[in-house]
Amino acid sequence: MRIVVCIKQVPDTTEVKLDPVKGTLIREGVPSIINPDDKAGLEAALRIKEQAGGTVAVVSMGPSQADVALREALAMGADEAYLVTDRAFGGADTWATSYTLSVAIRKIGFDLIICGRQAIDGDTAQVGPQIAQHLDLPQVSYVEGIERISGNKLVLKRQFEDRYHLLEVELPCVLTALSELNKPRYMSVSGVFEAYREKEVRRLTFEDLKEDIDVANIGLKGSPTNVKQSFTKQPKGKGEKLELEPEEAVLAIVSRLRAKNLI
Repeated sequence: MRIVVCIKQVPDTTEVKLDPVKGTLIREGVPSIINPDDKAGLEAALRIKEQAGGTVAVVSMGPSQADVALREALAMGADEAYLVTDRAFGGADTWATSYTLSVAIRKIGFDLIICGRQAIDGDTAQVGPQIAQHLDLPQVSYVEGIERISGNKLVLKRQFEDRYHLLEVELPCVLTALSELNKPRYMSVSGVFEAYREKEVRRLTFEDLKEDIDVANIGLKGSPTNVKQSFTKQPKGKGEKLELEPEEAVLAIVSRLRAKNLI
């Protein structure tokens, strides 16, 4: 089985700051990490490989510094790493990003594609499903468990509000993983040595992909959306505790909801 895992290098959001004038993220001097959902997806791929055999390739689209995240993935046990990078791909929104990644993944080859549910620097949860759309593949999102691998079929536990679904899907397909799916392993000492001394991060540029790319769908010009402003989550105010009898509590809650025009 050939598994491709999409990972993204993101700023550690516990230390993110915003430019007060531009409303954009200040990335300079902010430590970067592998997106948590993506890392869970990588761990899932490594466990499938250990159980069913095959290879794991990681792919990331971004600037040269994403090499560090890819080498961490190699040190965890991935077999191959690909960095999709070129000025022509810069400024891409989720549509252009997913399109470019889908072209690269098709070139790399796959039986199973695993993405994180969403990236903590954007929270759109769009790239994985869009890759499935570009490649015309079935997908299962919000995967919180891999119950069984049988031949070319997977039985998956999918998170769904107050319950879960058990779904069977046939390969090839796309999965989007939750960080709750597993606890990713640490890099091994020998893995770090191999990642920096013996393994290669292969670069895929526009020149490498141009025969299969529609330039109308890449980069800033191929992005139907753009970010107008970024902002941090606002802290919630202190709540109010109502110590009332059940019927009185219901009336009080309904009254407050009506006052806020929520019902």
